[in-house]
Order: sequence, then structure tokens, then C-alpha cells
Amino acid sequence: MTSPVIRVGVIGAGFVGSALVELLNDRSRNDALLDAATATIEVVGVAVRDTSKPRGSISKDLLTTDAAELAGRKDLDILVELAGGIEPARSYVEAALKNGVSVVTANKALMADCGTELARLASENDCDLFYEAAVGGAVPIIRALRTSLAGERINRVMGIVNGTTNFILSKMTSEGSDYGVVLKEAQALGYAEADPTADVEGFDAAAKVQVLSSLAFGTEMKSTEISREGISGIRSVDVDFAKNAGYVIKLVGVAERHGAHGLSRRVHPALIELSHPLASVNGAMNAVFVEGVNSGPLMWSGQGAGGGPTATAVLGDVLDAARNRVDKRHQVPFSVDPEIKDIDAGDTSSIFYISVDVKDEPGVLAAVAGVFGKNNVSIRSMEQHGMSNEARISFMTHEALGKNVQATISDLAKLSSVDSIGNCIRVIEGVK
Repeated sequence: MTSPVIRVGVIGAGFVGSALVELLNDRSRNDALLDAATATIEVVGVAVRDTSKPRGSISKDLLTTDAAELAGRKDLDILVELAGGIEPARSYVEAALKNGVSVVTANKALMADCGTELARLASENDCDLFYEAAVGGAVPIIRALRTSLAGERINRVMGIVNGTTNFILSKMTSEGSDYGVVLKEAQALGYAEADPTADVEGFDAAAKVQVLSSLAFGTEMKSTEISREGISGIRSVDVDFAKNAGYVIKLVGVAERHGAHGLSRRVHPALIELSHPLASVNGAMNAVFVEGVNSGPLMWSGQGAGGGPTATAVLGDVLDAARNRVDKRHQVPFSVDPEIKDIDAGDTSSIFYISVDVKDEPGVLAAVAGVFGKNNVSIRSMEQHGMSNEARISFMTHEALGKNVQATISDLAKLSSVDSIGNCIRVIEGVK
């Protein structure tokens, strides 16, 4: 019996797009792809900015510069959007969905900004919207939350979801180098962009938290500000303190329940105790740690970026979408919980690491400790290191409210004996 044919258009032929087309056209995998898709996959068009550039194994006959025309073709079954950004990618995706064409995307910015709206549009037109590669590259966390854990009540999702920052912090830890030195190395190796702001200031991770929280907790994927702090202020002295105390510093994205309907979503550096599974995730790797009421702690890890790994995740979505086309069904969008309310980071509690540079003179420690006490922040431990006429005092607090810690820092900055405030970083202890 002749198998049905699923026609696929691809927008974008960079590292991921080229790798995807190569996977789809790999003749040695014909039988495996046919079994997985229950159909023959045929790539019918690839939209690029410049058709004269070499595109690996992609036939020139497939190339076009008219992405809008490709997205609007009514004979497509699946459109794969790998252009990135919000516009014009959103217009391409909407055009396809309105024609009943299923869409696969790796675009975390697009999904974080208007994913809920696009998912509804897909459902209204009896087609699919898949986005596994939008978070964690090859790490199959979206599929796990959508299917395996769909009925679980999840209390917390926490992850290392940006390979650039994890590479930088891992290098700072292993080599003792300063942030600026490692950033330049990351740029030279292609791990960081010439303008690394989206990665090192946490914007990329915040978009991924937005996507993860929609599946785990029923929040809407729409333009919402998430508490965000990057890694550009992390110093080698902070990394050294963490190592000596049995921790490593990582940039984490967190979404966790507070009470019946509260949800805290944030991105920030954290001192992670070495016994925690996330502490061992190094280099450009990604990992997502999930805590459920019944499932307990679970973790997925793997390559978070790169053409091959990301294309593998996209391919999985293409095969899912193809099966649904053959079976004449589509995914139902995850429901939105209207009772979920965002909790300010200041109203959440944590252990904190705080570093303060002070004048090395009598009475300083008492004055500093008094500020902590005044703001209801209890000190768990303290280390002092002399530096000529100055000293650096590093504190670990007991669990304290974020807003009380920020008030402490504000008051410390007013003391004449305090030269500067170093860093204030949340602490994540090992899994009990």
C-alpha cells in the first residue's frame, strides 16, 4: 500500500534548518522516518535570505527568498519556522495556522510572547503547534510535561536552560578565570554572540521559563515580565567562595508554587550545593529539574544548543505532527489556570550569600551585623578576608525573605564603614 505524503516547508536554513533538512532527506533512515511518521515526508521548499549561499545538501530547486509565500501555501501540511525573533516569524506562523497547516518552531521568543494565542489559533483550525526545541535543544522536557507528567501536580520546575552562561560559569569555576576573560573565550568558540546580552543578562532563560511554566502550571504564554538577573556581575571571588563552601554558581530559571494559587517565576544566579543534581551540569549542557507531588524529583539533561541536537528535537515534532495529519487529529492546547497569580521575588524566601567590602577598623562587624538584625535577616555563617586597610566579609544567611535581604543591602550601603556591596546570590541546597 502506498504511504501518504506529508509536505513540509522550512523557513530558515542556518545550522538547525540545514541539519533538519539533511535528517529528513537521509535515505539510510527512510524506513525509520516512514515508521515514525506513518507517511513519507517530502520537503517542498526552504526559505532563506540569500539563495546564492551554499546550503550543504539542500537542493537549489527547493530554495526561495519568499518566506511569506512559502508560509501561505495551501498545499503544505507542516511549516517549520526556524527564523527566530517575533516578527516576521509571527506573521508566517499565523498565516500557516489559518490555512490549517501544522507548525513546528524552535522560537522561544515567539512562544514566550504569544504562544497561548498561537496554540488557540492552531486548535481552531484543526492543526498542531509544536515547540519542543524552544527549550533545552535536544532535551525532551516539553514532551515530558505535555504527556508523561500531564496529570501530575508539579510544585517546582528549575533548570539550567542557557548553554552560554553555563559554559562561562563552568569555566570560571574550573579555571578560576574572571568573567570578562571567559566571555571572550566563549565568543571566540561560538558559544556567545558578539552582543551576548540576551544570554548573560537572562533574557533567553526568562523566555524559556515562560514556556515551561505554561505547561507545568497553566500560565499564559504572553508578554509578561519575569524577575531577571544575569551573570555579568559574578566575580572570581564569588566563585571561589562557592567552591570552598561546597557549592557551584549557575544561572537558573525557576517556576515554583507558593500556596494554593501563587507562582514565583524568576531567573538569577544561584549557589547550588554540590549534592544537587544540577550542580554537575557543566559546559554548554542544559538540564531541567522537576519536582512533582507524586513523582518526586526528576531531571532531564543534554545538549542545549547546536545544529544537530536542536534539529533532532525539531524532527521529533515534525514526526508527531505528521502522524496527527495522517490520523486527522490534533493536539488540544494546554488549559490556562485563571487563578494563578505571580508572586514577587521579594516575597519568596531563600538562603542568601552576601559579600561586603568594608574598612578594616574596630566596630565594623558589629555595625554590619546590626543591619542584618534590624531587617530580620539571620546570619548563618561568616568569613572575613583582610585586604590591606580593607576587608571582605562573606555571609551566608538563614532562610530569609528576598525583600528583607534587599532592605539589608540598601541599609549596608549607607554605612560609612562599607566601601561596596559585592554580590547577593540565592542559595539552593541539595535534594533532601
